[in-house]
Amino acid sequence: MTVAPGQSELVEQADLDAEPTAADSTVAVQGRSPLEIVRARLRRDKVTLLAFAFSLLFVILAITSPLLVKVGLLNPTDFHPKLVQGLGSMPDGFMGGISRSHWLGVEPGTGRDLLSRIVTGTTTSLLVATLATAFSVIVGTSLGIVSGYARGRTDWLVGRLNDLVLSFPQTLMLLSLSTILTVRIANLYGVDPSDNKAKISYMALVLGFFGFPFFARIIRGQVLSLREREFIEAAQSLGARSGRIYFKELLPHLWAPLLVYTTLVLPANIAAEAALGFLGVGITPPTASLGAILNDSVAYALPDPAYFLFPGLTVFLLVLSFNLLGDGLRDALDPKAGRS
Repeated sequence: MTVAPGQSELVEQADLDAEPTAADSTVAVQGRSPLEIVRARLRRDKVTLLAFAFSLLFVILAITSPLLVKVGLLNPTDFHPKLVQGLGSMPDGFMGGISRSHWLGVEPGTGRDLLSRIVTGTTTSLLVATLATAFSVIVGTSLGIVSGYARGRTDWLVGRLNDLVLSFPQTLMLLSLSTILTVRIANLYGVDPSDNKAKISYMALVLGFFGFPFFARIIRGQVLSLREREFIEAAQSLGARSGRIYFKELLPHLWAPLLVYTTLVLPANIAAEAALGFLGVGITPPTASLGAILNDSVAYALPDPAYFLFPGLTVFLLVLSFNLLGDGLRDALDPKAGRS
């Protein structure tokens, strides 16, 4: 095609203008890494972000509460008899004695600050739930990897162990074994059986023991698929030992299901600890726990509903936020999800 002398510059300028468009189209179709896809999904999931914010708030409060008690911002054990001088030692004022000094009111009979009791009780409940979940993750993951990779007789034995543990009624066993195991653990520590250190260890141990079969089954299913992959065959051909294959090759590919299921089991353990405290098997006073507060508040549910409402709402928000976070992470980490 013949180009007029005056149009040559226009043609060259048009070619230059077309080049960025091609480059931009190339960049637009570039693939994203799995981590970038997960981040994009989480940013669009407002419910999961809100659940994460609440979960993070509870964790921060639980970690910092001992420091807040030391500096005097929280006073969970100080009695205020002047605030409960009414009929039946009930708090004076609106909603259980809410004031500038006591944002959620005070306990009936003692006058202790309810906000301080709830925050320190959250620390105790989260400590028990975290220890129990860590026990379940470690034991369940180890057994799941071994049984899924070894298969055969080892897989059968681990499977029957899981069935045996799951066949016991958890709540009944927690109640019936409380006295015996607490005394044994206290003897190991060299403390009195009424010491809360022994009771925390007992609840974490038993809750973790009854929780590990769920992790073992999930991890076993994942390992059965991973053991047929090329990188496992390559490690076997190079003479890698079983320990290296377990923890160097298989374990790094299991972080997604472990993360998701941990965020789902943790609130279940929180609720279980609260139930034990409600049944009178948990932490003994003056140390606070959410279950113990709820157990004490039942007697005042009608004359002082705030004393029952605030700790109950705390347990509800704590369990709900972790559950929603776990559901959101499960959807975001699912490679077959219909979102991009």
